[in-house]
Amino acid sequence: MEITKVNKEIVDVLQELLQKNYDAEAGYKQIMQKAEDGLLKNWLQVKAKQRSQFANELDGLIRQLNATPATDGTVLGSMHRAWIDVKTTLSANTDEAILEECIRGEKASVEEYEKQLSKVSNYSDINMLIYQQMVSIKTALNTVKKLEDLA
Repeated sequence: MEITKVNKEIVDVLQELLQKNYDAEAGYKQIMQKAEDGLLKNWLQVKAKQRSQFANELDGLIRQLNATPATDGTVLGSMHRAWIDVKTTLSANTDEAILEECIRGEKASVEEYEKQLSKVSNYSDINMLIYQQMVSIKTALNTVKKLEDLA
C-alpha cells in the first residue's frame, strides 16, 4: 500500500498518540520508583503496562498503513519527567506530588485523544481503538483523582 495524503494524515495522528503513550509509559515507570505506598506502586506499574499495550496497538496500525512508527516519546515529555523528579524530591509528601502529576498527565492525554479522535472519525477501526484507549485513560484519571482525595 502506497502512503497517500489521507494515509499520511492518519499516520500523523497515530504517531502523535504513539509518542504520547511512550511518554506516559516512561513517566509511570519513573514515578513508580519514587512512590512510597505499595498499592500506589502497583497501580503505577499497571498503568505503565497499559500504556505500553496502547503503544503496541498504535504501532501495529501505523505498520498496517505502511509507515514506520516512532520509536520514542517527545522532548516535552522528557522535560515533564525532569520536572517530576524535581517536584517529588522537594515535596514533603512524595505520593501526593506523584498523584498530582498523574492527574495533570492524564488530563493532557484525554485532551490529546479527544483532539485526535475527531480527525479519524471516518475510519471506524482506528476510531474505535482510539476511543477505547481514551475511555481507559479517562477511567485512570477518575481513579487517580480518588486516590489523591485519600492521600
